[in-house]
Amino acid sequence: MYRLSRMIFMLLLLVPVSGYSRPAGEKEPGTLDLKEVIFTHLGDEYSWELPWGAAIHLPVIVRDYTGEWHCFSSGYLEEEGEHEGFYIAREGTHAHKIVGRDEAGDEYRPLDFSITKNVVAIGIGAFFTALMAFSLSRYYRRNRFKAPRKGTGFLELLVEMIYKEVVVEVLEKDARRYGPYLLTLFFFILLSNVLGMIVVFPGGANVTGNISVTLVLALCTFVVVNVSGTRHYWREIFWPEVPLWLKVPVPLMPLIELFGVITKPVALMVRLCANMLGGHLISLVLVSLIFLLGAMGSAAMGGTIVVSVIFSLFMNVLHLLIAFIQAYVFMMLSTIFIRLARE
Repeated sequence: MYRLSRMIFMLLLLVPVSGYSRPAGEKEPGTLDLKEVIFTHLGDEYSWELPWGAAIHLPVIVRDYTGEWHCFSSGYLEEEGEHEGFYIAREGTHAHKIVGRDEAGDEYRPLDFSITKNVVAIGIGAFFTALMAFSLSRYYRRNRFKAPRKGTGFLELLVEMIYKEVVVEVLEKDARRYGPYLLTLFFFILLSNVLGMIVVFPGGANVTGNISVTLVLALCTFVVVNVSGTRHYWREIFWPEVPLWLKVPVPLMPLIELFGVITKPVALMVRLCANMLGGHLISLVLVSLIFLLGAMGSAAMGGTIVVSVIFSLFMNVLHLLIAFIQAYVFMMLSTIFIRLARE
């Protein structure tokens, strides 16, 4: 299914849509660029589009080449196209990013600390994660011997499953020490995955499909694992129990072990990003088929709508399952890596 969708996606980029074709040079009014629409949704933005046509304009904070700071609403860039010498590049290396021009007229990328859509989505995910944790702890402080129901009961079920069946089983005596980090990691990734599937605000941001976000999550696990590593763990990396000729004079095995330390967070980063990005991409491609095949007539468009909607619903249900699995796998692998460093 993934291979078929990737082939269809490549066709979308190559085949123009009748009635919405891209002419050479300037685009005509009413032109629909499917490639632009898809990659705009998958990427980051400086504003948050709302279903009824409005938008939440986020603050732009940039430092130009002279060292001067600029702070203004991203709405100025959409209304005026350019504000205080800055604009959003539509193509090139810095496509969809804020750029400016220096005195020579050359385009440059300023130091950008803008609050983007993904930044706000990360804050929303962190807020809901903290809200879930504090609500559950507050319930047990008030009702120590009473079993929770409804949403709190379901939340307790998830915590019980993750903590006792994974964290305690793997880490044993270290479970209480690393449990809070691992549970926070699981619920933050799960909430970010689920919110990314919701079309309307506060959902719709492709947070875990962004390689920068998954890189930071993987780096957190990398730091926790290596800071928690015992003396035996570091000895096995720099002086493993292998024949001496594999360590001296060429440190072959230590280099391999050190490479393994680096590849663990890379695997976490790529696995989460690729799976979540692939799910969003497939859904967008299936919907785009309606516009692509609409050139063949009303009958073709009607049949395409039915097929695309059915397959999109199926992929969304599957993507919801993947959202839970990827959060679980990321947390479980982090738990295993910590255990290997603590043995």
